[in-house]
Amino acid sequence: MLAATLHGFILAFGLILPLGVQNVFVFNQGAVQPQFRRALPVILTASLCDTLLISLAVLGVSVVVLEYIWLKSILLIAGSLFLIYMGFVTWRSKPAENEEKTIVSFTPKRQIVFAMSVSLLNPHAILDTIGVIGTSSLKYAGNEKAAFAVVCILVSWAWFMGLGIAGRITGKMDKSGRLLTTVNKVSAIVMWGTAVYIGYSLII
Repeated sequence: MLAATLHGFILAFGLILPLGVQNVFVFNQGAVQPQFRRALPVILTASLCDTLLISLAVLGVSVVVLEYIWLKSILLIAGSLFLIYMGFVTWRSKPAENEEKTIVSFTPKRQIVFAMSVSLLNPHAILDTIGVIGTSSLKYAGNEKAAFAVVCILVSWAWFMGLGIAGRITGKMDKSGRLLTTVNKVSAIVMWGTAVYIGYSLII
C-alpha cells in the first residue's frame, strides 16, 4: 500500500509539474481575477477534469475510447481550434484595475468551458494520463490500485489550488498590471504553440 501511494504521488507530481496550457491557464486566471473566489471555477473544473481522466485511465475505459482513430482525430482538431481561440482572447485580455471591473472574457462560465477544453481536449494531458498513469496502475490491484488513483487525484487538486493561490499573490503584487499583461502574452503563446503541435501531429 505504501509503495503504491508513494508511486502515485511521485508520478502524478512529475507529470503535472511541467509548464503546459492547463497550468498556465489556471495560474493566469488566479492572477487576473480581482478576488481569489472568482478563480475557483477554473481551479475546480481543472481538478474535476483531471479526476475524471485519472479515473478513466485507471479503470481502462479511456484506452478503449481512444482506440477509435476517427474519435481521437476529432478530439485533437477540436482541441486545436479551442486553443487558437483561447490564445487570441488571452492575448487581448487586460488585468482588472479594481474590484468592480472584471475581465469580461473570463466569466465563471467561460472559465469552466476553457478549463474543460484545455483539460479534456489537450492531447498532452490525455496521453500522459492514459499512457503513464493508466499503464502504471496495471501493476496494482484492489486497495493498492485505489490508493494509487486517490493519491494521483489528490496531487492534482492540491497542485491546481496552489497554482491559483500563486497566481493571486502575483496579481496582488503587480500593481501596475505589466506583469499580468506579460503573463497573458506568455499564456497565449503557449496555447498557440500547443495548437501548432497538435496540428503537426495530425498531419504526420
